[in-house]
Amino acid sequence: MSVEQQNQVEERIKPRPSPGPSTRPSSHWWVAVVAFVAVVAVVISGILPRIQARNILAKETKEMAIPTVAVVRPQPSAPSKEVILPANVQAYIDSPIYARTNGYLKAWYVDIGGRVKAGQLLAEIETPEVDQQLRQARADLATAEANLSLAQITADRYVGLLKTDSVSKQDTDNAQANYAAQRATVQSGEANVKRLEQLQSFEKIYAPFAGVITARNTDIGALIDLGSSGGTRTELFHIAQPDRLRVYVNVPQTYSQAARPGLTADLVLSEFPGRRFPGTLVRTANAIDQTTRTLLVEISVNNPTGTLLSGAYAEVHLKLPGATSSFTIPVTALMFRSEGLRVVTVNDGQRAELRPITVGRDYGSMVEVVAGLTGDESVITNPPDSIVTGEEVRVAQPSPGTPSSGGAKP
Repeated sequence: MSVEQQNQVEERIKPRPSPGPSTRPSSHWWVAVVAFVAVVAVVISGILPRIQARNILAKETKEMAIPTVAVVRPQPSAPSKEVILPANVQAYIDSPIYARTNGYLKAWYVDIGGRVKAGQLLAEIETPEVDQQLRQARADLATAEANLSLAQITADRYVGLLKTDSVSKQDTDNAQANYAAQRATVQSGEANVKRLEQLQSFEKIYAPFAGVITARNTDIGALIDLGSSGGTRTELFHIAQPDRLRVYVNVPQTYSQAARPGLTADLVLSEFPGRRFPGTLVRTANAIDQTTRTLLVEISVNNPTGTLLSGAYAEVHLKLPGATSSFTIPVTALMFRSEGLRVVTVNDGQRAELRPITVGRDYGSMVEVVAGLTGDESVITNPPDSIVTGEEVRVAQPSPGTPSSGGAKP
């Protein structure tokens, strides 16, 4: 064996030195660090997207919770006020005619639609009981007058005889007292005769004023009951004077201070399209009806030709001077709350505010606001029922070419 081979064998047989204590721990520390980094990477890669998704969802939910609303601007009303109100047309004088005595209708002379003059005979009533009572009363009166005449003669004789002491003072006083009693009996009989004559005069029914007979509720032979015995009184005729008309209008409380006597008003009826009948406000009730919160006013209209019929329905165009400034908004902007009528406006472009208002006329799709708005507000249309003051809102931008709902004119 050569020396070189021997050295190689010794080198192989020579024990190798064991690794130092610091080499093995250093290798374990790096393994732990690598494992920790891998775990953190896995955790971050799985949780971070979820956190980001949750934040995005919360933001979107918050954005969706803000209601998107449409707004309009209040439109100023016309400076001249013409209030249109429903009205009832009545005759200036309108009266039912009743009987003042019992009996049977003998005849009637005027039917419905007939024009009559004041004092014209309308009907006659047969009153046999009243006629008989009148004859009896006249006979009783004649008897009383005869007794009065005898009592007067007797009293005069006793007075003359008393001067010669032919009769006693007592007999003379009795004769004079009997004369006074008989005179009272005659006066009573005369009053009874006049009463029955008055009842008998009611057999004929006359028109109390010139006008038109609008109803006849009786006929020949009908029983006429005065109603004194508990029966029901029957209206025989109804008469109206249509030459002048009274038109009664209920003016809303908002315009009550402007409704004064002397204002002009025009009547419009559907049966006369395009035609107006002038009238004048003559008086008001000077009191607000607590049920309707309106002021009753009367308008006088001349109707010499009888064109307008009493009892008709009409619209009154009442011109009110000096009306306060007001605005119109869509009726969809109104909110009916327990505390009163409200509208919702947008402040600073993002916060809602509930405002109390006072409304005037109702135009159908639009309503007049007489108090509560200045005209510079942005009023929300169709506001959510749950909206409250201070709530954040988002104003929707109108589409190009879309007309504003607040621009309609009444």
